[in-house]
Amino acid sequence: MAKKTVLLSDLSGAEIPEGRGATVSIRFNDARRGVIALDVTDEEAESMGAKGRKQARRGRLSRPV
Repeated sequence: MAKKTVLLSDLSGAEIPEGRGATVSIRFNDARRGVIALDVTDEEAESMGAKGRKQARRGRLSRPV
């Protein structure tokens, strides 16, 4: 018998399709409070991201050739 894991959004309870969705991490300035992680749908992540700003990726800078 096969089992299927269904991922649900922590905000709305809607089912997140396979290969879709996002994980939102909330870090507090006070490290003792830890990190909170939320599983959300793509639409919920886009609406939350519209209120924020892009963060640059870490690592090497790309050099023009």
